[in-house]
This record gives sequence, structure tokens and C-alpha cells, in this order.
Amino acid sequence: MSATSAPPPGPAASTDAASSVPPSVRSAAAWSWRFLAIAGALVVIGYLAVVLKVIVVPVAIALMLTVLLTPVVRFFENKLHFSRGLACAAALLGLVVVVLGLVAAAGGSIASGFGDLKDQAQAGFDQFMDWLRTGPLHLDGDDITKYVNTATKSLSSNTSTWVSGALGAAVTVGHVAAGTLIALFCTFFFLHDGRTIWGWIVGLLPYGSRDRVHQAGRRGLVSLSAYTRTQILVAFVDAVGIGLGALILGVPLALPLGILVFVGSFVPIVGAVVTGAVAVAVALVAKSWVIALLMLGVVLLVQQIEGHVLQPFLMGHAVSLHPVAVLLSVAAASFVGGIVGALFAVPLVAVLNTVTLYLHGHDKFPELGTDDHLTIRGRDTARDEPDRIPPMVAEAERNLPDDGGKPA
Repeated sequence: MSATSAPPPGPAASTDAASSVPPSVRSAAAWSWRFLAIAGALVVIGYLAVVLKVIVVPVAIALMLTVLLTPVVRFFENKLHFSRGLACAAALLGLVVVVLGLVAAAGGSIASGFGDLKDQAQAGFDQFMDWLRTGPLHLDGDDITKYVNTATKSLSSNTSTWVSGALGAAVTVGHVAAGTLIALFCTFFFLHDGRTIWGWIVGLLPYGSRDRVHQAGRRGLVSLSAYTRTQILVAFVDAVGIGLGALILGVPLALPLGILVFVGSFVPIVGAVVTGAVAVAVALVAKSWVIALLMLGVVLLVQQIEGHVLQPFLMGHAVSLHPVAVLLSVAAASFVGGIVGALFAVPLVAVLNTVTLYLHGHDKFPELGTDDHLTIRGRDTARDEPDRIPPMVAEAERNLPDDGGKPA
């Protein structure tokens, strides 16, 4: 009696196996591998951005400066009848002059006020030492000397750490100088040939998706422009409020503190807290604890105005992001890229939000319309329809295997 052999597995068997898997599991599996692919791509992009931050950061700064200076360039072109190149150069030169003027003013204020601050800090230190002797701790001179010697030895034993830190600071200064040159160079050409550069980037995409990507990019640029201008206004209000409060209270270095607050305000949430703490610390060292408490009140008042008036009405309209999204994006970006990541987290998320929503059918800026089209190598992006694709490309696309969206 011969044994009956089992039929070989065929299409029917695989179909039965597939049907035995619940639809929810199949859907979860499909979502899972797609999510893993997207997460892997984001990790690679983030890693490259961190490795190439000496180039990526200046280019990002150049983009923000471009959207900031574009109205100035148009003013020079339309009102003063400058040529395109001259208008771009004049706008960029004006920005450099303003920045150098602020740096010179802050440097002069620091040079003139540092001596007084040093004397006041020394007097405050002497008062603190007297309090250690006569206060509740009742430390004598020998105890204080022992603690001072211990701190001195600790600093001396970490000389190599200080030297390596100084060398790292020197390298950072070199990177900042190189990044400044790259940012200025890119800003000029983004202003002068920005549309041509964007057209070259869009031209690398498939024919059928060029116009949609172009329209999404236009809306992302509007979001970036709205964020940049609104953030400058918010930072200016913070700097004027805290700087003016320091000036009225007689706190030294009021102008440098205002500039520090202006720069720190570009890092949402964290920047305002850190720069406000610096202002309070200077008031405590230079004046007294009463002036420090008054300075703290000024900082809290300015931050309340920012948090309850400026951020909801101005920044909320500009980026359309919930405060939780802002906080989480800043935290994640600072974990990956440090201070630089925190600085660019919100504009990056705002642009991605606008672009993604448009590509999924939700237009945040319908007033822009879709009449603006790029001309790429003599072809209009609006005419890149499937029936206008070159025959060889269309034939190659028709012959591609249909894998049903499954991974290879």
C-alpha cells in the first residue's frame, strides 16, 4: 500500500495562509514596515545633518536671512531702481552694518561697565565672606582658607580639561567664522538666483510631481517667512522690555543684556528662561537682593506678555503649532543637535507641517493660488502631465513591475 503524498504548496495554499491572518494584523504589518522605513530615513537625514552641521547650519541661516531681506531687495529694485545684483548686495551690506553696529555698541558697553561690575562683585564677595564669619555658620578664617585652597587645588588638577576646552573653543570660533562666510555667500545667491536654484532642485523630481512640490515649497517659504518676522518681533519686545527694566533699575550692562535676551529669544521657552536668569544674576551681583527681586519681576512680566499675548496671537498664527508640539520639537531637537537643534526646531516643524498638509490636500495659504509655475529646462511645471512626458520615459514607467506597494 503506497503512502499518499501531500500536494505541493501552491497559490491556493499561500492564499489560505494569507486569509488566515486577520485584516487588522495585515494592516498593522503594512503600517509597521512603512513606519520603520520612514524612521530609518529620518535617522539617516538627522545623522548627516549633525555630521555636516558646519554646512547645514549656515545654509539654514541663509534661508532665514533670505526671507527676511527679500522685501528690502524689492524695495531697492522698485523704489530706488537698483539692479538685481546691486539690490541684493545693498540689502546684505545693510544687514552686516546693523549687526556690526550692535556688536560694537554692546562691546563698548561691556568695556565701560565691566570695571564697575568687577568692583561691585568684589564688594559683594567681601560681604559674603563677612556673612560666613558672622552669620549662622560661624566659620573662622582657617575654615574659609581651607575651603578656598581646596577649590584652588581642584581647579589646578583640571588644567588639562581647561586646556582642551580652550582648544575646543578655538576650533568653534574657526567654525563660526567659516559658517558666517558660507551664510553670507549663500544669502546673496539665494536672493539673486533663488528661483533658479529652486528650479534646479525641483527639476530632479519626476515630471508629474514637480508642480505640486513647487506649490508646496511656496507655502513652506511663506511659513518660514512668517515665523522669522514674527520671532524677530517677539525677540525685540523681550529685549526692549528686559533691557529697559535693567536700565531703570540701574543694573549695569543693560544693553548687552538686552542683546543677549534678543538672541536667546530665538530658542522658544528655554532661551527666555536662561537669559532672564542671567539678567537676575547680574542684578544680584551688581546691586542687591532687592534689585534682583525687582529684576525678576520685570523678567516674569515680560515673559507673561510674551506667553499670553505675543505667542498666541502672533506666533500661533504664523506657525499654527500647538505649544505641546513646540515644546516636544524643541526638546527632541536639542537632544539631537544641542543649542543649534533647539534654534531651528520650530521653523523646521512649521515648514514641514505646511508642506505635508498641502501635499495631503489641505492648503493653509489658498490666497497664493497655483498660477505661479517654474520653467525647468524650457518646460513649464504645470505642463508636466503624464501625456506630455517624453515617450521613452513613459514607456519605461509603464514597464515597471507592479509590486502592490510591498517592499522588495
